[in-house]
Amino acid sequence: MREQETSSDDFNGKHVIDVLSEATGRERIHRDWSLAPYTTFRVGGLADFFLEARTEKELVAVRKAASQLNIPVTMLGGGSNVLISDRGVRGLVVRARHGEICCPTADSVRASAGVTLNGLVRWMVRRGISGIETWAGTPGTVGGAVAGNAHFGGRLLSERIRRVGLVEADGHQVEVSVAEMNFGYDKSRIQNTKELILWAEFETAQASPTDLRRAARRSLEFRKSTQPLAEPSAGCVFRNPMMTDTELVSGIPCSAGALIDAAGLKGCAEGMARVSERHANFFVTRRNATAVDIKALMERCKETVEQKFNVELVPEISLLGEFD
Repeated sequence: MREQETSSDDFNGKHVIDVLSEATGRERIHRDWSLAPYTTFRVGGLADFFLEARTEKELVAVRKAASQLNIPVTMLGGGSNVLISDRGVRGLVVRARHGEICCPTADSVRASAGVTLNGLVRWMVRRGISGIETWAGTPGTVGGAVAGNAHFGGRLLSERIRRVGLVEADGHQVEVSVAEMNFGYDKSRIQNTKELILWAEFETAQASPTDLRRAARRSLEFRKSTQPLAEPSAGCVFRNPMMTDTELVSGIPCSAGALIDAAGLKGCAEGMARVSERHANFFVTRRNATAVDIKALMERCKETVEQKFNVELVPEISLLGEFD
């Protein structure tokens, strides 16, 4: 049984399923559904209601249905960069899956939110289209990467974005420019508006598929050599601090991982979660790990770095559900 005070019983479950069924079909709506298998940490409790949206049209219909039901909606992409509470997530969790990729103009590519970022990279590389090849190996979906403004090698994904399609709480669709997305380091307007991402359009150019494959391979090789890809993790746990925050930390790079390493925390553990020996800003989990373990490890790293270096680490991963 979940350790929580609320559950799907707090909603009229039959009514919820009846209304959502009109958007996706009853067989794809699940009640009290485990979210752990859908996250790269492999931890997390149950969703009151869960479904996978396979098309943009379905995502819009689901959003409208949830508005009619007056239940909260949580979007889940590829399951990376998130920590889901052991107590689960109230309301409806929607997982975006698959979708379309097209070229609306000669110098742009549009991809649905449910397309994996790796899948988009492969699609573009095969066709000799450059733009995001250096994001090869990035886990998760286009929607998640856009919402959190994924970064790699000192570059933000928003540098390649032209416009984004969104669906508001009432199901109304809007199209916004990159400027209107209010992108920043690890953030966008989505954190404030709670809109759902339908698609993103990227600025592109023509290039040699051979050159693009070479660039993508370099990114993959770098990730393999520096990240614990063979173990369950969720990507970088903390944001890199701003340069001004580390001016007094002599000899330590402006990096959350470097600060955690310098604090002597590589390999330390809480329960079945530990700081990776390969990259100190990655936490890895073993079987039977819990969100409580990971959260405790986050607090330990945060407190130790602040005590030793007077630098406050800010989480990069999103915490979903109920935490104390």
